[in-house]
Parts: sequence; C-alpha cells; structure tokens
Amino acid sequence: MKKWNLFSLAWPIFVETALFMLLGFIDVFVMSKYDDLAASSVNTANQAISIVTIVFSVISGASAVLISQYLGAEKRESASRIAALSIVFNLLTGIVISAAFLFFSDPILSFIGAEGTVMKFASQYLSIVGGCIFLQAHMSAVAVIVRNHGLTKVTMYISLGMNIVNAGFDMVLVLGLFGMPRMGVAGAAVATMFSRIVGTVILTVYLFRKVEKPSVFRLLLPFPKKDFADMLKIGIPSAMESFLYNLSQLVITSMVLNYLTENELVTKTYVQNISMFFYIFAVAIGQASQIITGHYVGAGQYDLAYKKGFSAYGKALAFAVLLSGTGILLRRQLMQIFTDNPQVITLGCNILIFNILLELGRTTNIVVIANLRGAGDVYFPTVCAIFSMWVISVLGSYLLAVQMGLGIYGLWAAIAGDEVFRGILMVLRWKSGKWRSKSIIKNASSPPGEKVPGQCIFLINSGLKQQNIQEENAYECSSNNSSLKQ
Repeated sequence: MKKWNLFSLAWPIFVETALFMLLGFIDVFVMSKYDDLAASSVNTANQAISIVTIVFSVISGASAVLISQYLGAEKRESASRIAALSIVFNLLTGIVISAAFLFFSDPILSFIGAEGTVMKFASQYLSIVGGCIFLQAHMSAVAVIVRNHGLTKVTMYISLGMNIVNAGFDMVLVLGLFGMPRMGVAGAAVATMFSRIVGTVILTVYLFRKVEKPSVFRLLLPFPKKDFADMLKIGIPSAMESFLYNLSQLVITSMVLNYLTENELVTKTYVQNISMFFYIFAVAIGQASQIITGHYVGAGQYDLAYKKGFSAYGKALAFAVLLSGTGILLRRQLMQIFTDNPQVITLGCNILIFNILLELGRTTNIVVIANLRGAGDVYFPTVCAIFSMWVISVLGSYLLAVQMGLGIYGLWAAIAGDEVFRGILMVLRWKSGKWRSKSIIKNASSPPGEKVPGQCIFLINSGLKQQNIQEENAYECSSNNSSLKQ
C-alpha cells in the first residue's frame, strides 16, 4: 500500500485554502475601499450562500471518504463509480439552488435580517454569485475527486489562477480602474463569478484527461443504489454538522444586524476575515489527514490511522497557537488594513486577543472531526453539534450579547465556548477507538479468512454481524506491521 506523507498532501491544500479564503478576503478588502457597509453586505450575502452550499457537501463530503477508503482497499472501479455519482448529483443540485438564489435573493436576505443599504448591496451580490452557484457545486465535486487521488497540487495551481483573475477584475470593476465604470458590489460579484468559470473549466478538463475518463458515467447504469445509500449514510450526518454550524452563524449574524451597533457589525466582519488565516493550517492538515485516515482505514490499518491522526492534530494545534499569537502582536496593523475608524480598531484589537481561545477549539474540531469522517464515524460529531452549537453558541450569544449587554464580547465568548466544548468531546472520541468499527468498506478487498500483509483483519462467519473492532482484541500482526514507518 502507498505510504502517505502528511506534509506532501497538506502544503498544496494549505496554499489552495489560503487562496480560496483570499478570494473572499479580496472582495471584502476592495469593498472596504468602496464603502464599509458594502463590505458588510458582501459578508452577509456570503452567509446565505454558505448555508445552502452545505447541500453540496452531502455527496462531495461522502465521496471524499468513500473514494479514499475504496482506493485504500484497491477497488479502483468502485472509486470511479463514486466519483461519477458525486459529479452528477452536485451539478443537478447546484442548478436548482442557483435558480432559488436568482429569483428569491431578497426574501432570503430579509429572513436573515438585512434591510436598507445592506439589503440593497447584498441583493446585488447574492443574485449574481448565488445565481451561478452551480459552478461551485461542480468544482467542489471535481476537486474532492482529484485531491483524494493524492493530486493536491493540481487544485492548488487552479486556485492560484482563480485568485489572479478575481483580484484583477475586482480592482477594475469595483473601483472603476482604466476608465471602467465603478460597479461596486455588482463588480465584485461579476469578478467572483468569472473566476469560478475559469477554475471550473480547467479543473474539469484535467479530471477527464488525467484521473477519470468521460466514460466513467457508464458506471451509473444501472443506478448504483447501494453506493448512493452509502453516500447518504455518510454525507447527511457530515453535512448536517456543517449545516448546523452555518445556520448557527446565520442566526448570530441576524442578532448582530438587529441588536448590536453598526461599529460592532463592521468589527465582526473584519475580525472574521482576519481570523480565517489563523485556522488555515488546521483546514489543510485536516483535509490531508482525512485522506490519509480514509486510505489506512480502507486497508484495515487502524493503529496506523490512529497514530497519524493524533500526530496531525498536534501539528495543527502548534500552528494555531503560532498564528493566533502573531495576530495578537500585529492586531492593530491588521485592523488598519481595513479601516481607520478608531472605535472599530479598538473593538477588533480586543477581540483578536480573546480569539486565541476560540482558535484552539476550532482547530481541534477541524482536524479531529476530519479524522473521524475519514474513518466513517459521522454521527457522533453531528449529535454533539446539535447540542453545543445551539445551546452554547446561539443561546449563549443571545444571553451574553443581548440580554447581559456585553455586545460583541459576549458574542465571541459564546462562540469560543462552543468550539472548546466540542473539541474536548472530539478528542475523547478519537482516543476511545469507537471509530474503528465505522468503516463502510469493512476491508472488503480481501476474502474472509485470508491474511493480508500489513493489515489486521478479523475472521468473520458469513452469518454473524461484525463485532466492534477494539484495540485490545485486535488480531496481532506485528511481523507485518513492524516494517511500516510509524
């Protein structure tokens, strides 16, 4: 079996994630030079986009797990069938959601709580970017397939190209450079849309030239009901956890729009865009670690998956402390990138000091939940999210920020409490080893009773259910495993 290196997978994902975040960062930055409320409006519109694009992760997220496990089990055709299913489902779903954004942008934003100038700007952005969200849906599915074949550099280079296109068009269309009219928010939306068109076309061409053949869609005939059921089994709980997070953020945004001051609204927007770069290593390491975990679990190498998962988490936590600490030291300079409003700068500087606690919890959740998903353990994180996000984050935000009058400080305290509480639960889950029995593949690449080099397998009678795989009663394969690099 191929030996995976966390760094070789993670650094291209890191660059790609940084560039993807930069895509939104550039929009907000350029808009801040146009109008502070316009910048907040773009952020509000993106909240609405985030909440519905979770639908895409139902299948693309599940395909990431299944493709990695099937490749680990050396079942190439099954991995290709999952890839085809993911592309078709995401594209069809994306078209439906695009239509909803195109025709119902105002009611959606009104539900969030946007009004007045914020509504006007956000509606322009949402109708254009949201109306073409099917591009993001398709690109999400294709990127997952390419990454889980270990080709993380490809999506990195494409993201780089998208950012160059987006930044160029942003400056020209928003600020009206080179004699172009100042389009404002609409210009930022057009720039984002065009960059996604470029990225989608290039990534699709690469997929069908280097990874899969266009004929892969023939594997969907007859329709693979079992594969689709497996994808829903993994995808729905995983997507629900992300959906609940984004929905909770949407509710919190509504609180900000309705109860907090305009300066606090602007501060929240700028601090969120700064803090994205604090957990960027966690996102990259989490995605790389999920790929590695999926391959090892598919091959039946649970002990190696456990050790690699914890090692990845430790590295991510170290980066989180380093970046958050740097953010504290440079907090005033970072806030001054966006604004010269002294009240906003002061609020932002104070929040960035407290934010390190939030980042430790968030990093833990990003990486450990990614490992659990790679192993197929998706229900536990979702159950924890239902309680923690809504009781600690949402209800806590209302009590602290609104009822107790702590404003944005109460908001951040509640959000940090949610992240830390869930992070502790996720670490305990990984250490318990209960995820070992959650694999969809179940090491099906080998006939029952056949020993496979480097793998610990159980002899299971065909009429019996597989028992939970616990570390203490696992089959000892030290003669084979001793040669593996831990």
